[in-house]
Amino acid sequence: MVTILWDKTGTKYHKGKGLQIFADGEKIYSGATLSHIVTPLPANKAALKLWYDRPAARWTAALPIGNGHLGAMVFGTVNAEHLQFNESTLWTDGPREHAHPGAVQYLPQIRALLAAGKQKEAEQLAEEHFMGLKSAAPVSRYEAAYQPFGDLWLHFRDTASAATDYHRELDLTNAIARTTYTANGIHYTREYFASAPQKAVVLQLTADKPGSISFTASLKTPQPEYHFRKINDSTIALSLKVHNGVLKGESWLKVSTQKGRVTVSDSAITITDANAATLYLTAATSYKNYQDVSGNPAALCGQVIAKLARPDYTAILTAHIKDYQQYFNTFSINLGEGQTQLPTDQRIRQFNPATDPALAALYVEYARYLMIAASRPGGQPMNLQGIWNDQMTPPWDSKYTTNINFEMNYWPAEVLHLSPLTAPMFSLIKDVAVTGRRTAQEHYGAPGWVLHHNTDLWRATAPINASNHGIWVSGAAWLSHHLWDHYQYTKDKVFLQQQAYPIMKAAAEFFVHFLVKDSATGWLISTPSNSPENGGLVAGPTMDHQIIRDLFNNCIQAASILHTDAAFVQTLQAKYKQIAPNQVGKHGQLQEWMQDVDDPESRHRHVSHLWGVFPGKDITWDQSPDLMKAARQSLLFRGDGGTGWSLAWKVNLWARFKDGNHALLILKGLLAPAEELNGKVHGGSFTNLFDAHPPFQIDGNFGGASGIAEMLLQSHMGYIELLPALPDAWTTGEVSGICARGGFVLDMSWSQHKLDRLTVTATAGGPCELRYGKQTLQLNTQKGKRYQLQVTDDRLTLIK
Repeated sequence: MVTILWDKTGTKYHKGKGLQIFADGEKIYSGATLSHIVTPLPANKAALKLWYDRPAARWTAALPIGNGHLGAMVFGTVNAEHLQFNESTLWTDGPREHAHPGAVQYLPQIRALLAAGKQKEAEQLAEEHFMGLKSAAPVSRYEAAYQPFGDLWLHFRDTASAATDYHRELDLTNAIARTTYTANGIHYTREYFASAPQKAVVLQLTADKPGSISFTASLKTPQPEYHFRKINDSTIALSLKVHNGVLKGESWLKVSTQKGRVTVSDSAITITDANAATLYLTAATSYKNYQDVSGNPAALCGQVIAKLARPDYTAILTAHIKDYQQYFNTFSINLGEGQTQLPTDQRIRQFNPATDPALAALYVEYARYLMIAASRPGGQPMNLQGIWNDQMTPPWDSKYTTNINFEMNYWPAEVLHLSPLTAPMFSLIKDVAVTGRRTAQEHYGAPGWVLHHNTDLWRATAPINASNHGIWVSGAAWLSHHLWDHYQYTKDKVFLQQQAYPIMKAAAEFFVHFLVKDSATGWLISTPSNSPENGGLVAGPTMDHQIIRDLFNNCIQAASILHTDAAFVQTLQAKYKQIAPNQVGKHGQLQEWMQDVDDPESRHRHVSHLWGVFPGKDITWDQSPDLMKAARQSLLFRGDGGTGWSLAWKVNLWARFKDGNHALLILKGLLAPAEELNGKVHGGSFTNLFDAHPPFQIDGNFGGASGIAEMLLQSHMGYIELLPALPDAWTTGEVSGICARGGFVLDMSWSQHKLDRLTVTATAGGPCELRYGKQTLQLNTQKGKRYQLQVTDDRLTLIK
C-alpha cells in the first residue's frame, strides 16, 4: 500500500525530496527531514471531506468549486455529468447614475413628519421623492442582478445505469472534487478543480481500462442572446449578451486527450475511445470596472486557453494545490472525533454536537474553503451566494446586502487566518466611497459618503426597494469597521494611512453633518433611517447610533496613530458624547428604538440593535454589564430560531455573552437539515452544507464559522481571552493558526475542558495581554517571535 506523506504545511512530497517514506497501513504521516521525528497528521485534517454515496439530485446538493473568478457546481451524475458555472462579473444593467437629483429638498419634510409621529406619511413622501433611480425599461429595477453564465454537459456514449461503488466527494485539503464509480467492470474517476493560476475550471476523466472514455461535451446558457462557434480542433466557444444589460460574455471549452479521437463542431466536442480526457473551461466578460464595459472577453479567454497549451495536467494540478494551500494551510481545528464514516448528508440529518463534534470543525474549514474559492485579491467580493448562482432572477438579486449579509461574509476572514482574502471587499469599499459621495450630496446635502442597504457590480449607493427598509444610512460606517478591524489584526500602518483612514474619515464627515438634535431629548440622532429590517422608517434607531459611535471612535484612534487631523478629532469627540445612548426598556430589554416599544413576542430575524455586542464593542461585560444583561434579554425574547444568517449572528452573540452551551444550541440549528414545507425551504443547511437561508444564502456559512471562532478566542477588548465560551460538549480539542487583534497568531489545545497548551506568535510585535479564566499574563513581544506557554492549575506561565 502506498501512503501519501505531507509536511507540516500540507505540501505533498515524494522520494528524492529529502524525506523518508513511511508505510503503516492507512495511517497518514506528516513528512519531516531525516533528522526530525515524523508525527501523525491530525485526524481532522485527513478527514476534511464532504462525501456522498449518490449523485446530486438538485443544485443545492452539488459541490462548489471556485477560483475567485469562476465558480462551478459539480453534480457528479454518471450518465450525463453537469457543471453549472458562473463568472463573477456577469450582472444585469450597466454603468449609470443611481442617486436621485433633488432628493435632499424633501429631507426636512421627512424628518419633520417622523418627529411628529407621522411615520406612514413620511414613508409615502420618501417613496415618491427620496428613493434612488431605477434602470430603464423594459425591465426596470433599482439595482442589478447577479447572473448564471452557463452549463457544461457531458453525455457519455456508454450508459452506466448499473454503476456500483459510487462515491462523490469534495476534498477541502486540496480543493478537488471527485466522482468515482464502477460500470461494466471498469472503474471511472473524475477530478474537478478551479485553478486560480490558470484561471480555468479543470475536469479530468480517467478509467482503469484503456480506451474507455467516450462522451460529448457541450455548453449551454440560460441567457437569451447567445451563439456558439468552433475555435479550432480542440476548442469551442459560447458568446452571450446579458439580458437587460450591456455586458458581453465569452466562455471557451478546450479538450486534450490521451489516445482516442476528437471531433469538434460549432457547439460540441466529441471524444471517442480515449484513455483519458482533460477539459479546460474559462469565461470572461466585457467588464473592466464599474464605469467601463469595453473589455474583450474573447481575447481574455483566448489568452487563458493559449497558456494551457504548455503545462500538462499534473503540473496544473500541482500549481493549483500550491496556490490554494498557501491560504488553507494557515489554520486547523480539531474539536474531537466524529462520524466521518457516514456520508455528509447523513451526518447533517443526525447531527449531535456531543457525538459528532468533528462536523462543527468541518463546517469551519468548509467556510474557509468557500472563501478561498470565492474571494481572491484582484477579483469581486462575495455576494449573497458567494460566487455560485443558477437563477436568472436569484433571491434578492444575489447582490451585496450591506445591512448585515455582505459584512457577515467577511466576519471570519481575519480571525481564521485569511486576511489577504479581504482585498476584494476593500476594493468594493473604495468604489462605493466614490459613488457614495454623489448620493450623500443629492440625498442629504452632506459631505463624505453614504451607502444604504444594498450595492451591486455597478456600485450603487442610493436607497432602494421601499422606504420602510431601504432608507438605512449606516452602510458606509459598518464597512469602515472592517477597514479598522483589518488594521487591528495586521497592524499594517501603510494600509491604515493610504487606504483605510481616508475612507473612514469621509464616512465620519457624512455623519457629522447628518446627525441632528432630537427636540425631546437633546441627543444627536440618526434620522431618517430604520432598524433593519424591522419597524419601518424611524428617527433614531439604536443600531445606527452604535455603528456611528464605533466609526467616530475608530477614526479618533486612527488619527492619533497617524498624527493627523487634530481639529477633526475634537469635532468627533464632541459629537460622540452627544449621540443618543443605549437604553434599557420596560421589559428589561435593550431598546431597538428611541421609544420603548419593543415587542417581547417578536421573533424577527434581524437583531440589529445588538450590533453593539457583536460585531461591535459598544456594549461589553467589562464596561457596561447592565447593558449586556439587557442585550441578552433582547436575544432571549427573539428566540433560538431564525433564518440561516440570523442563526449565525446569534451564535456570535451568545459567544460574546460567554454562554458557549447556548451558542452551540444555536449552531445545532444552523447545521440542522433543510426541509421543504409548503414549497418553502426551512432549516439550517442543505446536504452540501450550504446555508439554507431559505433559500441558499452563503452568509450563514461564514457567520457560523465566525461564531465558532468567537467561542474559542476573543480579542475585541484590547486583550486576548482564551476559551471564553467553550461549550461542555467540546471537552478536548485544538486549534492552530487562529488570529487575534494586535497582530498575534495562536496555537492552543485543551483537554477535560481546560487549556493545556498555548503558543503565541507575534506578527507585528508589541504588548500582548492574555486572559484565561481569572488569570492574566502580560507579554512584551518582538515581531516574528514565538512564545510558548504552559498551563498549570489554570495558570499561564511563559516557558520560552
